[in-house]
Amino acid sequence: MAAGAVTGAAIAVAILFDLFIMPHYTNYNKGITVPDVTKLSLEEAEFLLERYGLRHEVHERRANSVYPANYIIDQAPSPKQIVKPNRKVYLTVNTAVTPQTVVPDVVNMSLRNAEIQLENHGLIVGTRSYESSRFRNTILRQSVAAGDTVSRGTVVNLAVSDGLGSRMVNVPDVEGMRLSEAQQAIIRAGLRVGEIRFQPSREQTPNTIIDFSPREEQLTEGQSILLVVSERFDAREELEEGAIIDDTTSTNQPPENEDESQEN
Repeated sequence: MAAGAVTGAAIAVAILFDLFIMPHYTNYNKGITVPDVTKLSLEEAEFLLERYGLRHEVHERRANSVYPANYIIDQAPSPKQIVKPNRKVYLTVNTAVTPQTVVPDVVNMSLRNAEIQLENHGLIVGTRSYESSRFRNTILRQSVAAGDTVSRGTVVNLAVSDGLGSRMVNVPDVEGMRLSEAQQAIIRAGLRVGEIRFQPSREQTPNTIIDFSPREEQLTEGQSILLVVSERFDAREELEEGAIIDDTTSTNQPPENEDESQEN
Protein backbone atom coordinates (compact mmCIF):
# COMPACT_ATOMS: atom_id res chain seq x y z
CA MET A 1 0.00 0.00 0.00
CA ALA A 2 2.81 2.37 0.94
CA ALA A 3 4.63 1.49 -2.29
CA GLY A 4 1.53 2.35 -4.32
CA ALA A 5 1.23 5.70 -2.60
CA VAL A 6 4.83 6.53 -3.38
CA THR A 7 4.37 5.55 -7.01
CA GLY A 8 1.22 7.66 -7.27
CA ALA A 9 2.98 10.68 -5.74
CA ALA A 10 5.88 10.31 -8.20
CA ILE A 11 3.49 10.23 -11.13
CA ALA A 12 1.69 13.34 -9.85
CA VAL A 13 4.99 15.24 -9.50
CA ALA A 14 6.03 14.21 -13.03
CA ILE A 15 2.73 15.44 -14.47
CA LEU A 16 3.02 18.72 -12.56
CA PHE A 17 6.62 19.19 -13.76
CA ASP A 18 5.68 18.44 -17.37
CA LEU A 19 2.57 20.61 -17.54
CA PHE A 20 3.51 23.64 -15.47
CA ILE A 21 7.17 23.91 -14.47
CA MET A 22 8.95 22.98 -17.75
CA PRO A 23 6.76 25.12 -20.05
CA HIS A 24 7.37 28.12 -17.80
CA TYR A 25 11.13 27.47 -17.75
CA THR A 26 11.52 27.03 -21.52
CA ASN A 27 8.92 29.60 -22.62
CA TYR A 28 7.13 26.70 -24.28
CA ASN A 29 4.68 27.69 -27.00
CA LYS A 30 5.78 31.36 -26.80
CA GLY A 31 8.05 31.62 -29.85
CA ILE A 32 8.50 34.94 -31.63
CA THR A 33 8.81 35.24 -35.40
CA VAL A 34 11.86 37.38 -36.20
CA PRO A 35 10.87 40.43 -38.25
CA ASP A 36 12.74 41.44 -41.40
CA VAL A 37 14.72 44.59 -40.53
CA THR A 38 16.99 44.60 -43.59
CA LYS A 39 16.64 47.73 -45.75
CA LEU A 40 15.50 49.67 -42.66
CA SER A 41 17.47 52.37 -40.92
CA LEU A 42 19.21 51.35 -37.71
CA GLU A 43 16.80 53.49 -35.71
CA GLU A 44 13.75 51.87 -37.33
CA ALA A 45 15.21 48.38 -36.84
CA GLU A 46 15.90 49.02 -33.14
CA PHE A 47 12.30 50.25 -32.60
CA LEU A 48 10.79 47.26 -34.42
CA LEU A 49 12.89 44.65 -32.61
CA GLU A 50 12.04 46.15 -29.23
CA ARG A 51 8.31 45.98 -30.10
CA TYR A 52 8.78 42.27 -30.82
CA GLY A 53 10.50 41.73 -27.47
CA LEU A 54 13.91 41.08 -29.00
CA ARG A 55 17.31 42.52 -28.20
CA HIS A 56 19.87 43.60 -30.81
CA GLU A 57 23.58 44.19 -31.31
CA VAL A 58 25.48 45.81 -34.17
CA HIS A 59 27.75 42.93 -35.14
CA GLU A 60 29.54 44.54 -38.10
CA ARG A 61 29.72 47.72 -40.12
CA ARG A 62 30.70 47.60 -43.78
CA ALA A 63 30.26 49.69 -46.90
CA ASN A 64 27.67 48.80 -49.54
CA SER A 65 26.85 51.30 -52.27
CA VAL A 66 23.34 49.85 -52.69
CA TYR A 67 22.20 50.98 -49.24
CA PRO A 68 22.18 54.40 -47.57
CA ALA A 69 24.44 54.92 -44.57
CA ASN A 70 23.21 53.40 -41.27
CA TYR A 71 20.80 51.02 -42.98
CA ILE A 72 20.66 47.31 -42.17
CA ILE A 73 22.43 45.09 -44.74
CA ASP A 74 22.00 41.73 -43.00
CA GLN A 75 20.70 40.16 -39.81
CA ALA A 76 21.06 36.94 -37.80
CA PRO A 77 18.81 35.11 -37.06
CA SER A 78 17.29 35.61 -40.48
CA PRO A 79 13.70 36.86 -40.94
CA LYS A 80 10.75 34.54 -40.21
CA GLN A 81 12.76 32.27 -37.90
CA ILE A 82 10.96 31.45 -34.63
CA VAL A 83 13.02 32.26 -31.53
CA LYS A 84 12.45 32.67 -27.80
CA PRO A 85 11.56 36.06 -26.32
CA ASN A 86 14.48 38.36 -25.50
CA ARG A 87 16.67 36.66 -28.14
CA LYS A 88 19.49 38.87 -29.46
CA VAL A 89 19.48 39.74 -33.16
CA TYR A 90 22.87 40.60 -34.68
CA LEU A 91 22.82 43.39 -37.24
CA THR A 92 25.18 44.28 -40.09
CA VAL A 93 24.96 48.03 -40.71
CA ASN A 94 26.00 49.93 -43.83
CA THR A 95 28.53 52.71 -43.39
CA ALA A 96 29.28 55.57 -45.77
CA VAL A 97 33.03 55.15 -45.23
CA THR A 98 34.72 51.80 -45.81
CA PRO A 99 35.98 50.65 -42.41
CA GLN A 100 39.68 49.97 -42.00
CA THR A 101 41.41 47.00 -40.42
CA VAL A 102 44.94 45.98 -39.50
CA VAL A 103 46.25 42.96 -41.42
CA PRO A 104 47.13 40.10 -39.06
CA ASP A 105 50.40 38.17 -39.32
CA VAL A 106 49.43 34.71 -40.59
CA VAL A 107 52.90 33.49 -41.69
CA ASN A 108 53.73 30.11 -40.09
CA MET A 109 50.06 29.54 -39.23
CA SER A 110 48.13 26.59 -40.63
CA LEU A 111 46.09 27.40 -43.71
CA ARG A 112 42.81 26.96 -41.80
CA ASN A 113 43.82 29.25 -38.93
CA ALA A 114 45.13 31.86 -41.36
CA GLU A 115 41.82 31.88 -43.25
CA ILE A 116 39.90 32.32 -39.98
CA GLN A 117 42.16 35.17 -38.85
CA LEU A 118 41.86 37.03 -42.14
CA GLU A 119 38.09 36.59 -42.29
CA ASN A 120 37.73 37.77 -38.68
CA HIS A 121 39.51 40.99 -39.70
CA GLY A 122 37.10 41.50 -42.61
CA LEU A 123 39.63 40.48 -45.26
CA ILE A 124 39.11 38.14 -48.22
CA VAL A 125 41.37 35.13 -48.79
CA GLY A 126 42.45 35.22 -52.44
CA THR A 127 44.60 32.72 -54.31
CA ARG A 128 46.46 29.92 -52.58
CA SER A 129 49.68 29.05 -54.40
CA TYR A 130 51.65 26.02 -53.23
CA GLU A 131 55.43 25.87 -52.87
CA SER A 132 57.84 23.24 -51.64
CA SER A 133 58.53 23.45 -47.94
CA ARG A 134 58.72 20.99 -45.09
CA PHE A 135 55.54 21.66 -43.08
CA ARG A 136 52.43 20.89 -45.08
CA ASN A 137 49.63 23.52 -45.26
CA THR A 138 51.70 26.14 -43.44
CA ILE A 139 51.65 29.75 -44.65
CA LEU A 140 54.97 30.81 -46.18
CA ARG A 141 54.06 34.33 -47.34
CA GLN A 142 51.11 36.72 -47.49
CA SER A 143 50.58 39.28 -50.25
CA VAL A 144 49.67 42.13 -47.87
CA ALA A 145 52.18 42.77 -45.11
CA ALA A 146 51.18 42.16 -41.51
CA GLY A 147 50.47 45.38 -39.63
CA ASP A 148 49.34 47.33 -42.71
CA THR A 149 46.07 49.23 -42.34
CA VAL A 150 43.78 48.47 -45.27
CA SER A 151 40.10 48.61 -46.17
CA ARG A 152 37.91 45.73 -45.08
CA GLY A 153 37.30 43.46 -48.04
CA THR A 154 40.92 43.70 -49.24
CA VAL A 155 42.10 40.47 -50.90
CA VAL A 156 45.11 38.71 -49.34
CA ASN A 157 46.82 36.00 -51.40
CA LEU A 158 48.66 33.21 -49.60
CA ALA A 159 51.71 31.07 -50.45
CA VAL A 160 51.22 27.68 -48.78
CA SER A 161 53.67 24.85 -48.09
CA ASP A 162 52.93 21.58 -49.88
CA GLY A 163 54.94 19.54 -47.38
CA LEU A 164 57.63 18.60 -49.88
CA GLY A 165 61.32 19.53 -49.84
CA SER A 166 62.45 17.51 -46.82
CA ARG A 167 64.23 14.69 -48.69
CA MET A 168 66.16 13.81 -51.85
CA VAL A 169 64.43 11.84 -54.61
CA ASN A 170 65.67 10.08 -57.73
CA VAL A 171 65.18 11.91 -61.02
CA PRO A 172 63.47 9.68 -63.62
CA ASP A 173 65.03 9.44 -67.08
CA VAL A 174 62.13 10.69 -69.20
CA GLU A 175 63.99 11.16 -72.50
CA GLY A 176 62.13 9.34 -75.28
CA MET A 177 58.87 9.15 -73.29
CA ARG A 178 55.61 10.61 -74.46
CA LEU A 179 54.82 13.93 -72.75
CA SER A 180 51.92 12.54 -70.69
CA GLU A 181 54.03 9.57 -69.51
CA ALA A 182 56.91 11.85 -68.56
CA GLN A 183 54.65 14.15 -66.57
CA GLN A 184 53.25 11.22 -64.60
CA ALA A 185 56.75 9.81 -63.93
CA ILE A 186 57.97 13.18 -62.65
CA ILE A 187 54.99 13.62 -60.34
CA ARG A 188 55.31 10.04 -59.00
CA ALA A 189 58.95 10.77 -58.16
CA GLY A 190 57.88 13.70 -55.97
CA LEU A 191 59.02 16.38 -58.42
CA ARG A 192 57.17 19.06 -60.36
CA VAL A 193 56.70 19.53 -64.10
CA GLY A 194 58.18 22.94 -64.85
CA GLU A 195 58.45 24.81 -68.14
CA ILE A 196 57.62 22.87 -71.32
CA ARG A 197 59.41 23.98 -74.49
CA PHE A 198 58.46 22.70 -77.93
CA GLN A 199 61.10 22.13 -80.60
CA PRO A 200 60.58 21.00 -84.23
CA SER A 201 62.13 17.58 -84.93
CA ARG A 202 62.44 15.36 -88.00
CA GLU A 203 63.66 12.35 -85.99
CA GLN A 204 61.10 12.19 -83.16
CA THR A 205 57.35 11.84 -83.35
CA PRO A 206 55.43 14.83 -81.94
CA ASN A 207 55.03 15.09 -78.13
CA THR A 208 58.14 13.05 -77.39
CA ILE A 209 60.65 14.20 -74.76
CA ILE A 210 63.87 15.29 -76.53
CA ASP A 211 65.64 16.62 -73.45
CA PHE A 212 65.04 17.60 -69.83
CA SER A 213 66.79 19.70 -67.21
CA PRO A 214 68.39 19.51 -64.71
CA ARG A 215 69.99 16.17 -65.58
CA GLU A 216 70.87 15.12 -62.05
CA GLU A 217 70.64 11.72 -60.39
CA GLN A 218 68.80 13.23 -57.41
CA LEU A 219 67.00 16.47 -56.59
CA THR A 220 65.27 17.90 -53.55
CA GLU A 221 61.67 16.77 -53.39
CA GLY A 222 59.34 19.27 -55.05
CA GLN A 223 61.87 20.76 -57.50
CA SER A 224 60.77 21.45 -61.08
CA ILE A 225 61.92 19.68 -64.23
CA LEU A 226 62.09 21.57 -67.54
CA LEU A 227 60.99 19.49 -70.53
CA VAL A 228 61.92 19.91 -74.20
CA VAL A 229 59.24 18.28 -76.35
CA SER A 230 59.26 17.48 -80.06
CA GLU A 231 56.68 18.98 -82.36
CA ARG A 232 55.96 18.36 -86.03
CA PHE A 233 58.60 19.73 -88.36
CA ASP A 234 56.83 22.08 -90.76
CA ALA A 235 57.14 20.73 -94.33
CA ARG A 236 56.88 24.27 -95.70
CA GLU A 237 59.94 25.30 -93.69
CA GLU A 238 61.81 22.33 -95.17
CA LEU A 239 60.86 23.37 -98.72
CA GLU A 240 61.84 26.97 -98.05
CA GLU A 241 65.23 25.87 -96.72
CA GLY A 242 65.76 23.68 -99.79
CA ALA A 243 64.81 26.54 -102.09
CA ILE A 244 67.36 28.83 -100.41
CA ILE A 245 70.08 26.22 -100.87
CA ASP A 246 69.18 25.77 -104.57
CA ASP A 247 69.19 29.53 -105.18
CA THR A 248 72.62 29.85 -103.57
CA THR A 249 74.00 27.00 -105.64
CA SER A 250 72.73 28.43 -108.90
CA THR A 251 74.11 31.87 -108.12
CA ASN A 252 77.64 30.67 -107.39
CA GLN A 253 77.86 28.11 -110.25
CA PRO A 254 79.55 29.41 -113.46
CA PRO A 255 77.76 28.99 -116.80
CA GLU A 256 78.38 25.65 -118.48
CA ASN A 257 79.61 27.31 -121.73
CA GLU A 258 81.85 29.90 -120.08
CA ASP A 259 85.09 28.07 -121.02
CA GLU A 260 83.89 27.56 -124.58
CA SER A 261 83.20 31.28 -125.01
CA GLN A 262 86.70 32.14 -123.77
CA GLU A 263 88.29 29.69 -126.24
CA ASN A 264 86.41 31.36 -129.08
